[in-house]
Amino acid sequence: STMRERKTRDPPQSSTNLSEGKEKLRLKQEVGLISGVSLIAGTMIGSGIFMSPEWVLHHMGNPASSLLIWAACGLLAMFGALSYAELGTIIKESGGEYIYILRNFGSFPAFLFAYTSVILVRPASLAAVCLSFAEYAVAPFYPGCSSPQVAVKSTAAACILLLTIINCLNVRLATSVMNIFTAAKLLALLVIVVGGLVLLAKGQTQSFQNGFQGTTVSIGTVGVAFYQGLWSYDGWNNLNYVTEELKKPEVTLPRAVMIAIPLVTCLYLLVNVSYLAAMTPSELLSSGAVAVTWGDKVLGSWAWLISLSVALSTFGSSNGTFFSGGRVCYIAAREGHMPEILSMAHVRCLTPSPALLFTSMMSLIMIISGDFTSIVNFFSFIAWFFYGMTISGLLYLKIKKPELPRSYKVPIFIPIIVLMAAVYLVFAPIIDQPQTEILYIIPFILSGIILYFPLVHFKCHPRFLQSITLHLQLFLEVAPTTRDAN
Repeated sequence: STMRERKTRDPPQSSTNLSEGKEKLRLKQEVGLISGVSLIAGTMIGSGIFMSPEWVLHHMGNPASSLLIWAACGLLAMFGALSYAELGTIIKESGGEYIYILRNFGSFPAFLFAYTSVILVRPASLAAVCLSFAEYAVAPFYPGCSSPQVAVKSTAAACILLLTIINCLNVRLATSVMNIFTAAKLLALLVIVVGGLVLLAKGQTQSFQNGFQGTTVSIGTVGVAFYQGLWSYDGWNNLNYVTEELKKPEVTLPRAVMIAIPLVTCLYLLVNVSYLAAMTPSELLSSGAVAVTWGDKVLGSWAWLISLSVALSTFGSSNGTFFSGGRVCYIAAREGHMPEILSMAHVRCLTPSPALLFTSMMSLIMIISGDFTSIVNFFSFIAWFFYGMTISGLLYLKIKKPELPRSYKVPIFIPIIVLMAAVYLVFAPIIDQPQTEILYIIPFILSGIILYFPLVHFKCHPRFLQSITLHLQLFLEVAPTTRDAN
């Protein structure tokens, strides 16, 4: 596994007639430090902190150990993001895990990542967050009873379509939406934190007495608890998906990570403390929506503010997931691992609109069926498998290629810890408590192997696909792009 030399020439047909043919079509560098922090924090703070606390507590058995899991998840996310920051300063290309696996391990494992990510994992993740948004957005219209599934799924579909329009129109518009919604959700979490501190000051500390009593010690159960906690931290690596769109990536990437993740970790811990101050562990476990129950107990007639805040939070998180997820599809297509049309950008808006439209279509399919907990377990298993592969690539570069230029270096013990955690999170639940969702992964990956050799390795492309690509290119007003000069 040797790191392949970067292509110095642009891919064929990568130029377009802009400004008398002298410019080349590329995505704009419009993501600065504030937008970078918003992309990380805004994607991380989604539905997880409002839905996962009861599941972490359920698996761990008591409040104190569940808080330890939340802290450990934050530390692991921080270590992972710092490791990715070094990778991002060595390989200054968008695409996150996909591009790092491609440059370090070659085409085949990179294709498997792109295949599982673009077809299944990213759309499923987006669908789960949009369904969470829809549940909270629809709930006020059906007081005292559960919302009809038709209304929930229709609202989730409308959310995806709205995000598609926003992200296809303009990168700056999409980042502005991220900035606004990140500010709104931080304000909502601060309300919960302050409410919890007031309750603690009044002496409501019963949940923290004998806090470690009944702690779960099963390695598989702890692994599943980590899955639920890490779902709330998912998004720590999102900035690496848009490296080519960052202003001064060698500076912005590490700084944004160091600001966003500690901020989110502190908020998550304080929010969990607030939940436990307002509710007993048994009340928290029986709550279908932890944040709403907290609002009913603490805010009284103002409890509707929490439902509104959760809806805003999940919408903002959906936007961040959609923004980065479309880039994986776009970069994979640019490298020849997806249909060529998905590697093109709109000639005026300069957004990867075909890739975004494809991600939107797959997410709409995922909305038809899906269980929140199953999606989390399924997503986390695949994600940490590829996180581990990516981190092993960084260790290879640190040991075998120390001469490569990098503006930021992470101490080697940090990626080693992340790799050990990834191995644990992949194998512990399989060994101790096999989940049915994980069994579906094997045939899906096998289907990717079957597709790789004829379509990618041997490049057996039917001629009619070229005609379809040309017609789609004219219809969507898109053209091939060039990679960033970095």
